[in-house]
Amino acid sequence: MKPRAFQKRRPGCRLSLALSLLALFAPGASAAVPGDWPNWRGPAAQGSIDTGAYPVKWDASNVLWKAALPGKGGSTPIVLGGRICLTCPAAGQDAVLAFDFAGKKLWQTALGSESAPKHRTLGSSANASPVTDGKGIFVYFRSGALAALDFEGQVRWKIDLVERFGRDQLFWDQGSSPVVTDRHVIMVRMHGGESWLAAFDKATGELAWRQPRNFKTPVENDNGYSTPLLFRHEGKPALLVWGADHLTAHDAADGSVLWTCNGFNPDATGYWPAIATPVIAGDRVIVPVGRDDRPRQASVYAVKLGGRGDVTATHQLWKREDTGVFVASPAASQGRVYLLRHRGAVVCLDPLTGRTLWSDAFPEDKAPYYSSPVIANGILYAAREDGVVFAARVGEKFELLGKNPMDERIVASPVPAGGRLLLRGDRHLFCVAGK
Repeated sequence: MKPRAFQKRRPGCRLSLALSLLALFAPGASAAVPGDWPNWRGPAAQGSIDTGAYPVKWDASNVLWKAALPGKGGSTPIVLGGRICLTCPAAGQDAVLAFDFAGKKLWQTALGSESAPKHRTLGSSANASPVTDGKGIFVYFRSGALAALDFEGQVRWKIDLVERFGRDQLFWDQGSSPVVTDRHVIMVRMHGGESWLAAFDKATGELAWRQPRNFKTPVENDNGYSTPLLFRHEGKPALLVWGADHLTAHDAADGSVLWTCNGFNPDATGYWPAIATPVIAGDRVIVPVGRDDRPRQASVYAVKLGGRGDVTATHQLWKREDTGVFVASPAASQGRVYLLRHRGAVVCLDPLTGRTLWSDAFPEDKAPYYSSPVIANGILYAAREDGVVFAARVGEKFELLGKNPMDERIVASPVPAGGRLLLRGDRHLFCVAGK
């Protein structure tokens, strides 16, 4: 099916222009160091890196190393300077763990009593992934604990967002991850109560600003699990937030609303929580809407970045009503956007037009995909819930390279870093080496 265009493309609009804009809009790209994975979607928040040699075939008994974890968590590890950090429950406590690249545990820091997940199969007390600015580590837990640590595991500060703002009123367990700017650590709360976007001073944890974000929606649509994106608006840092059937852009300095976009749910369909995080590709953001676990309830939009006020009528570029995702966030690489559908189909889209460049699928199975895909130098990794991790070469076409069983459940996203692939299962952290 061809995409439905909301406005005509400008004459001379070319893919090369979009690629040249990636550096402008990719958050943190200038600060990225080869081998680092500083947040759950990687150096440019696109779920991809373009260098390195990575593995394609292995199994749980054929890995470089594996480290036992003290509890089950859904958060994705981060990597900085060869050090791996992740959040995890440990003996009833929220904890942060650090490993070196040889799998040796360097430290483990407890932050207080964990909050047991509402949904024991899919959820955990540690769903939000850590983030680093290269100077410290910032973590958040279901209990409400938001904390900053140094690279030796010492706690710089800790605050309790549940104590301050009340508990999340979510159907599922909290999932949005913190984001860092030059001055602040950013958190978003989108739920059945008072919703907001807030900034906390990175040095002290003090509240710098809080911007209300409340929209009337059908049932459950006000529940949000997506993570804000950093981009630049008129040359200044800004934040993009998807949830409650609205896409909003905010000034990173004070949280003020720059523009809003709606119209994503014209039929007012309910039970559409925002789980998958959008991805920025060039001068536009690709927004996954609805849920792919139900027939004909998923779509994909492209929205042009920029503007002021309500940009719904002017900045929606195209819409696809015949494809989409549920939980897995899209990835962007080399001028293409990749969707991992709930049952393993893979769709490669042209972000300029919305046209399908190709579509294929991983082997069919009853297990779905809750982990988001990542792309490492042209290899797409997708972890199925039953612990099978697929590797496929992507770009001009789809080529399945490996089917790799890990013998335990995986919902965290894979992490490619320094030629190695990190996989976080229910019981272990695995490291698989490339050539």
